Amino acid sequence: MSPDAERVHRSFVGVVRALGLIRPDTTPCGQPMSLTKAHALSELLDTGPLTQQVLADRLRLQKSTVSRLVDQLEKAGSVERAPNPDDRRSVLIALTDQGRRRAETLRRAQTDLFARLLADSSADERRRLVDALDRLERAARALS
Repeated sequence: MSPDAERVHRSFVGVVRALGLIRPDTTPCGQPMSLTKAHALSELLDTGPLTQQVLADRLRLQKSTVSRLVDQLEKAGSVERAPNPDDRRSVLIALTDQGRRRAETLRRAQTDLFARLLADSSADERRRLVDALDRLERAARALS
């Protein structure tokens, strides 16, 4: 492994651990839910209703995993299933009012966390960090 790749790996693992991304039931911003549920709620908040297949594709999860996830979110009152007017063979997953409030609370907590992480950074440092993270995301997406 190249020295740069090793440094990026160590730093990335350090961020993952420091933010508690391996905790199964709490988000890094302190919300009492799994990261998978948090990502599903955030995606639905950003895009509106989606089919399970589209949600699975966006989260890069198996459809069966998303089916169980949606079952859990529905049982908790965060999402509801509705007929898909464009395809009678599928249903749309949509946030309930409770789910929207939960997703908005999550979004505020996420924004607050990142504001605190960046508080001591200059505008130039923040710009370079965002640029580097954008490049890393593009490279990661290209691998899969």
